[in-house]
Amino acid sequence: MQICTSAEQYYNILRLFPEEYTIGFVPTMGALHQGHISLVKEAKQKCNKVVVSIFVNPTQFNNKQDLASYPRTLEEDCKLLSEFEDITIFAPNVDEIYPEITISQYDMDGLDKNGEGPRRPGHFNGVVQVVSRLFDIIKPHMAFFGEKDFQQLAIITHMSKKMGYPIQITPCPTVRESDGLAMSSRNKLLTSEQREIAPKIYKALSLAKYLYDTEAPEAITPKLLADWVVEQINKEKLLEVEYIEIVNASSLEILNNWSDAEHIQLCAAVFAHPVRLIDNIKLK
Repeated sequence: MQICTSAEQYYNILRLFPEEYTIGFVPTMGALHQGHISLVKEAKQKCNKVVVSIFVNPTQFNNKQDLASYPRTLEEDCKLLSEFEDITIFAPNVDEIYPEITISQYDMDGLDKNGEGPRRPGHFNGVVQVVSRLFDIIKPHMAFFGEKDFQQLAIITHMSKKMGYPIQITPCPTVRESDGLAMSSRNKLLTSEQREIAPKIYKALSLAKYLYDTEAPEAITPKLLADWVVEQINKEKLLEVEYIEIVNASSLEILNNWSDAEHIQLCAAVFAHPVRLIDNIKLK
């Protein structure tokens, strides 16, 4: 395992790579868990060189308190990754990633219109900014992203093509705890009582999938199903839905009719105050 904190150090390592190599890249903000490890394992299977970045990106936080409270566990992260041979960790500081103050603005062609977009102004612009910067430094052939952040994955896939990166964006399934809770670095911030109730989010999504399979389209509309999920989650006193949206999985537009999309995703954001959890499930 090699650790570098600057682009210069990384390029010195890159020069030692064999003549024929394929770089698999796993961008993270640290506080690693088994969901991240699953991405690394997938990258190891498909590429002969793997780079994992650990960088808490300030430009994607529209809430300063959220940025301040985000867990930073570099030492533990490196220990977790030490099980892998021949892996490079890129752990830069803010000045290394953003040597200039200028923040570019990106047109996401409507993919940020719903979901996280209006609730977290500037978030996806910051995501695209840091991912493109990391792509420029790492120069990967493949990049691996979890499907838990479904909207982020769609935007990165779209923007990578739009910006002309010759990189294969590889989606990887959401990894869950044994009780169904989607693995997330934010789970560490939950109280024991919140952690006990948080799996009810995925339980509600799974029941929605069952209702879609058995009741749609005749007996239930997208809005009725979304409203039902809100009701189920809000029954739990420690949980508060921010949004439940049923969307076209390609355009991320909210569906009015089931026939409006070939692929359909149910996306959720729920507060276990002050922690914000997101999840999603494929309906079709």
